[in-house]
Amino acid sequence: MRKTCNNCQQNFEITDEDLKFYEKVSPEFNGKKYLIPPPTFCPQCRVMRRMAFRNDRTIYQRKCDKSGENFVSLYPPNSPFTIYKASEWYKDDWEPLSFGQEYNFSKPFFEQFQELMLKVPRLGMTTVNVENSEYCPYSSDAKNCYLDIAAEGNEDCHYNLFVKYSKNILDSTFVYNSNLNYESINCYNIYNCKYGIYLDNCNDCLFCFDLKGCKNCIFSNNLRQKEYYIFNKQYSKKDYEEKLKELNLNSYQNLQKNIEIWKEIMKKAIHKNIYTLNSENCSGNDVKNSKNCHNVFNVVDCEDCKYLYDVLEAKDCMDMNYSLYKPELAYEAISSLNQKYSAFIMNICIYNSQVFYIDSCQHSSNLFGCIGLRHKQYCILNKQYTKEEYEKLVPKIIEAMKSPKSPLTRGLGHPLDKGGLGDCEWGEFFPSSISPFGYNETVAQEYFPLSKTEAIAKNFKWSDDEPEFPKVEKIIPANLLPDLINDIPDDILNWAIRCEISNRPFKIIAPELKFYREQNLPIPHLHPDQRHKNRMALRNPRKLWKKSCMKCNAEIQTTYSPERKEIVYCEKCYLKEVY
Repeated sequence: MRKTCNNCQQNFEITDEDLKFYEKVSPEFNGKKYLIPPPTFCPQCRVMRRMAFRNDRTIYQRKCDKSGENFVSLYPPNSPFTIYKASEWYKDDWEPLSFGQEYNFSKPFFEQFQELMLKVPRLGMTTVNVENSEYCPYSSDAKNCYLDIAAEGNEDCHYNLFVKYSKNILDSTFVYNSNLNYESINCYNIYNCKYGIYLDNCNDCLFCFDLKGCKNCIFSNNLRQKEYYIFNKQYSKKDYEEKLKELNLNSYQNLQKNIEIWKEIMKKAIHKNIYTLNSENCSGNDVKNSKNCHNVFNVVDCEDCKYLYDVLEAKDCMDMNYSLYKPELAYEAISSLNQKYSAFIMNICIYNSQVFYIDSCQHSSNLFGCIGLRHKQYCILNKQYTKEEYEKLVPKIIEAMKSPKSPLTRGLGHPLDKGGLGDCEWGEFFPSSISPFGYNETVAQEYFPLSKTEAIAKNFKWSDDEPEFPKVEKIIPANLLPDLINDIPDDILNWAIRCEISNRPFKIIAPELKFYREQNLPIPHLHPDQRHKNRMALRNPRKLWKKSCMKCNAEIQTTYSPERKEIVYCEKCYLKEVY
């Protein structure tokens, strides 16, 4: 089935397998299936809409609306929402059901849901079991971490994204089971590596790309089980160690020169069309231990899935972002854990089943249009019903949602006059216009950047709030910092540094300074957000193009766009070359 996206007007395909999934995940009441209709937005517009509900980098100091305590929050002090500190949100002295409301059939569902959002207290920062790691959104089991985002099981890790089960990692993205690394991207089981992309089971490697089982390598690529290599050339241990000293990594100026050499090396390396490992019948990129998954990016241990982004252990799911812990039969979800069995349209939800259009709900089942509920069932708009009442009322609401004519359903959130949802709310994700965040605060801005004018024209919110910067003795331009780490005084902990690119001030924290000194690395000149942006620019876009293998001319799908100059091989030719 070919459709035209109601948002961007591009054509997209809905397959017979997609239709079977929509039927499979559709709810059933009293023996009747209430089918989820095929999406009206293309896959890219759908992911953009979901991402507009996740802020993981803009962090504010504010007061808890319940206790009055100051705390770290993803919501600014002037947010129209009621925001609680985690210790208050999880207390039993308030009841989310007290905000419940009757369903009003004269009003569209999304308008009623928005009204409920403005009443029910929201969790100011989403963390689980963290110690001295309050600045780590969407992280769990973290100790002594700072700005370690979407992390799990980490200790002494700072300025990372999606790093898991690791220690002493700084400025890295998508790294697993590793220790003592810096500026690493898409790496598994590495130790003491710096500036590496696609390293697997490697130790002591610098400025490398696509290595497996290697040790002591510098400026090398496409190697397997090698040691003491520089520019892909074998050295003796003695000569290698002498060359290593010549790098002078303690100098910021020397480091920048080496980074440019590294980037040139990657341009000349052989690139696999898509990076998969131990996976069968999969398309996308950065796929590990998965089967029958298509258009998926950064997924591990997934099966029979489609349109997933940053998802672990999913089975029979579609259209999900940042979802972990064995989600199954789930659809259109973001920032959620363990959603199961006919679960769809979810934001920041944990351990639920048979739930529809929910936000910030935990350990519940049979919910419709609920917010902030824990250990509940058979609720609609936070109002408690019996099982019989629930199963009678929900089908009526679904029928009403098929023709809401809501002013909220405009653009990506979703203007009817600009090709929005049309007449149906049922089956569509929440309109971006009811997101609690400004578009520029969310991960959508990272992957689909818009100016303020463009965002507002598309009916997104925009935030002009600036997180309060801590008081410092002085702000020093980055270019005035001493070049060598040995010349950096302890007083730098009391200063702010002005980023060379964004001009935003940033601080150096004590564990960070300790790491740089121990690793003989210079102080960075860029704000952490700019460093993150630079790393993301080194990763390929989450999009597939048709191209020809540059070795055998076979047609391939790849994340390298046709105009790019890298050497891209199909899997067969790539494996012949590197092994």
